[in-house]
Amino acid sequence: MQTDLDLTDRKLLKALQDNARLTTGELAQMTQLSQSPCWRRIKRMEESGLIAGYQARLSRRALGYGVMAFVMIGIDHQNDARSTEFEEAVRAIPEVVMFHGISGPEDFMLVVVARDLDHYSTLLQTRLHRLPGVRQVRTSFSLQEFKGFEGLPIPAPVQAGE
Repeated sequence: MQTDLDLTDRKLLKALQDNARLTTGELAQMTQLSQSPCWRRIKRMEESGLIAGYQARLSRRALGYGVMAFVMIGIDHQNDARSTEFEEAVRAIPEVVMFHGISGPEDFMLVVVARDLDHYSTLLQTRLHRLPGVRQVRTSFSLQEFKGFEGLPIPAPVQAGE
C-alpha cells in the first residue's frame, strides 16, 4: 500500500474519483497548485498503479438491467487447469460484472445483471450451470440497493505511533 500520500494527493484522488472528467486546470485550482505540478502528481499516481484507470459509471437500470443477482458457485476440482478454464469461461459472460474467488463453502462469487428474471433464468441454464466443473450454484437476488460502489475511501495519513 502506498503510504506516502500527502494531503494534496488525497484531495486529487478524491476529486478524480468523484469526477474523472475534471481538467488539470480545475484540479490544480482545487488543490492550490499550478497545472504542471498537479499534472506531475497525477502522472506519478498513475505510473505507481494507485490510479488504475478512468471510466464512467453507468446506470444498470437505465441500460435495462432490472435484476442483480449474487451467485455463489462451488466447483468440483480445484486444480490449476480446471480453475483457469472456469475463470476464462466466467470472464467471457458479459452479464457477470464482478467475479471473486472467496472463502467459505463455495469457491466463487459472481455479481450478475440481467434484464429480468426470464433473462437470468436463461443465463443460469445456458451459461452458469454449464461452466466447467460446476458442482453447485446458489443465487440470491438484490431486492433493494441501498449503496452501490461509489469509490474507495481515501485513507487518512498514518500518524506516528499507530
